[in-house]
Amino acid sequence: MRVDFTSEAFFRDPAAMVAELRAQGPVVFVHFPIVGRVWVTTTHEVAAHVLKESSTFTLRKEDGSVAGLRWWMPKFVETLASNMLTTDEPDHTRLRSVVDEAFRRRAVVGMEPRIRTIADGLAGDLFSEGSPADLVARYAQILPLAVICELLGLPEADRPTFIGWANAMARIKGAIGFFSVLPAFKRMRRYMEERLQAAREQGGEGLIAELVRVEMEGGRISPDEMLSMLFLLLNAGSLTTAHLISGSVFELLREPARRDWLRQDWSRTALAVEEFLRFVSPVQFSKPRYVRQDVELDGVKLKKGERVMAMLVAANVDPQVIDDPKALELARHPNRHMSFGTGIHFCLGHQLARIETACALQALFTRWPNLRLAVDPSEIRWQRQPGLRSLERLPVAAA
Repeated sequence: MRVDFTSEAFFRDPAAMVAELRAQGPVVFVHFPIVGRVWVTTTHEVAAHVLKESSTFTLRKEDGSVAGLRWWMPKFVETLASNMLTTDEPDHTRLRSVVDEAFRRRAVVGMEPRIRTIADGLAGDLFSEGSPADLVARYAQILPLAVICELLGLPEADRPTFIGWANAMARIKGAIGFFSVLPAFKRMRRYMEERLQAAREQGGEGLIAELVRVEMEGGRISPDEMLSMLFLLLNAGSLTTAHLISGSVFELLREPARRDWLRQDWSRTALAVEEFLRFVSPVQFSKPRYVRQDVELDGVKLKKGERVMAMLVAANVDPQVIDDPKALELARHPNRHMSFGTGIHFCLGHQLARIETACALQALFTRWPNLRLAVDPSEIRWQRQPGLRSLERLPVAAA
């Protein structure tokens, strides 16, 4: 089936296209940008099955290469992509254990006061360069990036460089876009190699220094794995949360009654964030899995050697699991969304993303209680980036 997963129509109303796909079956064969021909799941049940059955649906091909990479991609891209998100057991647990402690609930909750301070400062500066302001560039991008940089031990002065790289990667919409950003990938690799070497020579604080300590102890992580770990944490640890924050603010501002409902009682924030995770669905697909043996998924036969992706956004709007899934219900409970995946690759940073989004919303609407969209909602556009639902800009003004 031919579907444009980068179209404005898909990003504006994912549930509509998901419904069309689901009508074709629980698993549908499609063409996905960069990845190529691949099966995608359309139900919550089948998505969960694919993500949990790691012996049948593996992230590595039989030759050890990453299932989602193509033959025409340069070798250094494979190095950066070879991280715990694209690794099966036992390597997945080995790599995750290196950074797991920093992302445990106790550690993340301990960071909350600092996250609130950063959010308060950014909210106060939102209109320092005039009104209207782009909430994506001046707030949603910066907050999670500032937090992950502090966690890694990266200097604040380098954050504009990271944002430039993030904006470059947003241009990846297909093979041509991929090749256009290779220079940015190379600069990121060089930068990370320099930071790791500096930590080896001078020590320091943060996760980079911790990675170097683990490396020096020997056996648990290789130099290439350290490099890919930094690439993963810097990007996955900031970009997806930025999309969640901006998408959440957009939904609150296009229906100001929702904004006012949340402001009346900030204890409602945790429930609201879970619903934004489901409704905004910033990460729409899992990494591609390689089908290790012939298998049947809910009546559909997949052959050994084919690839499959769990469609997280489809799981999040499955009427078999979510009542009235097209409705944004901020008090929804229970909420069985799959935005963080499931199985052994359940998102390492789920607690951090939740706390950052909650802090972002409270700081923003405490400082600007009457914040409003500066354009009609119909003028809002999404990045045409496959697999991620991210706003291009979000112009806002103080009423």
